[in-house]
Amino acid sequence: MQSRSVVVVDYQIGNVFSVCNAFKAVGVEPVLSGDPDVVARAERLVLPGVGAFARAMEELNARGLDAAAQSFIKTGRPFLGICVGMQMLMEKSTEFGVTPGLGLIEGDVVRIPETTAAGDRHAVPHISWGTLEFPQNGVGEGDWAGSPLQELQPGRSSAYFVHSYMCQPANAAHLLATVSYNGRDLTAAVRKDNVFGVQFHPERSSLAGQKMFRSFMAI
Repeated sequence: MQSRSVVVVDYQIGNVFSVCNAFKAVGVEPVLSGDPDVVARAERLVLPGVGAFARAMEELNARGLDAAAQSFIKTGRPFLGICVGMQMLMEKSTEFGVTPGLGLIEGDVVRIPETTAAGDRHAVPHISWGTLEFPQNGVGEGDWAGSPLQELQPGRSSAYFVHSYMCQPANAAHLLATVSYNGRDLTAAVRKDNVFGVQFHPERSSLAGQKMFRSFMAI
């Protein structure tokens, strides 16, 4: 692998050390930083996140990291949001009221339906391993190329999910991958230009996660 660098955004929210360790496991020494200047000048940028959307946005905004992330994305360099970090890419979330997001991808963050496709109740949050699939009405087969998912196999590669809310991109072309939860297709990954997001936790997804981090570093 070529020597390439990545900055992991530290805004006191999220499993930043687990993400950093996952990069180290594939031979990459990440830079963990909450400095807006470092974030804006990064070669690659990763925004992790867990917990409540509103709290994550509050902390990001308070540190000036929202503007830094926006500046970074305008450079065209690769950006990856993980879990709530992906959700913050959207225009707004309906979790605990309405909270504006970064607005980088058109669409909303909504609660996972509490019934299966057959109408039976099921558990929310969605906590399980799930198989990644090409979206039925999204980018179409073959378009994982050039994305962090490019080494993964639809219908065979599994990832670990823990979430109660999901992204709903307004444009199906921004839907990169889905996962089925009791017959309902949930958004597993999104893409718009140089911006990527995954709902699952690659740092907890074993071999699939390692492949994803390697692919992100190769973009």
